[in-house]
Amino acid sequence: MPRQNAALVTAFDDEDSPERGIVHAVAARPAPDREQAIAAVAQLLQALGRDPDAPHLADTPRRVADALIEMLTPSEFTATTFENEAGYDSLVLVCDIPFTSLCEHHLLPFHGTAHIGYLPGERIIGLSKLARILEYFSRALQVQERLTQQVADWLQEELGARGVGVVLQAEHQCMAARGVRVSGTRTTTSAWHGELRSDRAARAEFLTLSGIGAALEEGN
Repeated sequence: MPRQNAALVTAFDDEDSPERGIVHAVAARPAPDREQAIAAVAQLLQALGRDPDAPHLADTPRRVADALIEMLTPSEFTATTFENEAGYDSLVLVCDIPFTSLCEHHLLPFHGTAHIGYLPGERIIGLSKLARILEYFSRALQVQERLTQQVADWLQEELGARGVGVVLQAEHQCMAARGVRVSGTRTTTSAWHGELRSDRAARAEFLTLSGIGAALEEGN
């Protein structure tokens, strides 16, 4: 199949009529118990030798509980895929998507950028949904390795792409603020499916266009 113009992909983004696409369900999360969370933070402050009723800490339990709930609650959305009417068969890649997640080991944030791409098959997806899927899985108690794999697996299963690639680069506060206390370091994780896993040339194109370079390619 001949290569097509990349601009054709954007014709099926979020603003198009949903009648043309298939809506894919995204699992709902259990609703948090805000009052119980506030009480738990107050108990934690007491256990740490702090007085939660002190003037400067009086509202801290509420603030902490609300912050954690916000970080663990993804925005509601629907993921619609559309028929690849243009026959586009080259890489679709969205780079430098910012994300923040919460380390499940220390309840400290890690944040960075993601590069998400796929080789279309019969269906394509609105470009913003690549960021939405990342946000959905990142707003959870996570480890970076699992987060990377979850995004790649969801796209492969729901989109039926010929290939999927996800690369995350992030700084972890559990390394910067405690333990070895090194700041400015980045952890890189990757997940590949289909042709982006089996075809080195396709994977190299992903890495080159995302600006990651040959170092990661040599390690896979």
